[in-house]
Amino acid sequence: MSPIKSRTKPRSRSKQSSKASRAEVFARLVEKAQEGIYIGAISTTTTTVAVNSHLKVMFGYTASTPLRNVRPFEPERFVTPEARYSFLEELKRNGMVTDYLLRLRRVDATPMWVEVTARAELTKTSMSLRIEALIRNVTERKKLEDQTREELVQDKKLAALGQTVSSVAHELNNPLATILNWSERLAEQQLDNVTRQGIETILGETERAAKIVRNLLTFARKPHTTRAMVDLSEIIRETLSLRSDEQRLANIAIIDKLEADLPEVFVDPHQVQQVLLNLVENAEQAMMTAHGRGTIVLRTWHDRDEESVLLEIQDDGPGIPEDAQPRIFEPFFTTKDTGKGTGLGLTVAYAIMQEHGGQIRLVSNSSGGANFHIGFPSGIKKTIRRRPLPPSPLPTDIGGGASALLVEDEQALATAVAAALTDADFKVDLACDGKEALKLVREANYDLVICDLKMPHLDGAEFYKAVAKIKPSLLKHIVFVTGDVVNKKAKTFLNETGSPWLAKPFHLADLLQVAREVLD
Repeated sequence: MSPIKSRTKPRSRSKQSSKASRAEVFARLVEKAQEGIYIGAISTTTTTVAVNSHLKVMFGYTASTPLRNVRPFEPERFVTPEARYSFLEELKRNGMVTDYLLRLRRVDATPMWVEVTARAELTKTSMSLRIEALIRNVTERKKLEDQTREELVQDKKLAALGQTVSSVAHELNNPLATILNWSERLAEQQLDNVTRQGIETILGETERAAKIVRNLLTFARKPHTTRAMVDLSEIIRETLSLRSDEQRLANIAIIDKLEADLPEVFVDPHQVQQVLLNLVENAEQAMMTAHGRGTIVLRTWHDRDEESVLLEIQDDGPGIPEDAQPRIFEPFFTTKDTGKGTGLGLTVAYAIMQEHGGQIRLVSNSSGGANFHIGFPSGIKKTIRRRPLPPSPLPTDIGGGASALLVEDEQALATAVAAALTDADFKVDLACDGKEALKLVREANYDLVICDLKMPHLDGAEFYKAVAKIKPSLLKHIVFVTGDVVNKKAKTFLNETGSPWLAKPFHLADLLQVAREVLD
């Protein structure tokens, strides 16, 4: 009997030791887990059985907080009471939840998003709910998801609106071209001061309307871009130079804090310039409206962690009202008085930055004013020509009796352009579409053809292909005009043919200059 007893006792101690060892390992694993672990019971009050350190840190409890006071599922921890009720009912009904999303409060009342995976069972008396839960802080992930969702909504708005806007903008360019061209011709006449002032006003407002249309087209369609590695500081300084005269007259000071030796960025310089102009002009207008002067600070730096080049544009204007801030990138939303803003400047800037894989955002500014941050991935100069009003006299000796064919379906615009060509000593024939123009080309010889791209029956591209077959030598003498400068198909055609072209509305002087180059 003794030997048997001697063998049994050591085996029992071994089992006990093994169990203790496994328990210690499990306890260490629980304690070192990077997710919150909670074991307890929930009834009218919460009874906490066990938690790990990570859960305490997650909710803002101190390491010394007594276990009985660690209660992540108490009513005061829930941002909305209804959420707690739904959560507990789900546990009672199914006995478990997986990745259940909750909005809870830390001890300091700071809200956070968590995902809870838990199992639970009712006690025999059904007075309490035993729960074992794994809690994960997903605040940052939720923030990123919300941001992505907002960007998708914004993109859908732009896409839905773009189709309609593009068509409207194109149609607006034709009457704008007519108004601009006739106003320029009238400005050349001997006029009294009142009439001349009126003509100058018409010219100025036409230019303003044309700018609005260009903005419409910019966000309505993704334009063809020509990107290159460029110095962002150079683009910024070039852009500021375009506004220097206006800023000086308006008592607007510019503080340049552009960092030297920034990495180059891969961008379309023209489009980046447009973003900068939109933001700077917005700042100028806000400050002038608020107190008739102001200061704009531009600062650049290299974020090596994010591998991006950042630009900050800060003004000391009145800032953007808090309730308006979520909508500032929406099309046609503006805080300006009626008639003083289109609500497109920031929308265009947003669309361009999205196209470049960058970002634009409004950041809080404790000192007041607006503060925008623009970011370009690192490793990311159509100069705006300003024409004085009224325009300089149009040349009258370009044509030298040369023959010109004007192909334009807008009669009012055709009349204005034809008159300008006639005054410049051209012999002008008119055609209302490509089919009629092709007939004239077969019957006569022309030194110059000015042709609209978008026309009924036979458009400009089809007309060009037909001319290539019957009179290929004429192709070098064709100048196109178009009201849709960002149409991908049109841009591809113009690039492939290398044909000179003008965007509507165009100045008559620009048209005559192109005509001179074609004749030469």
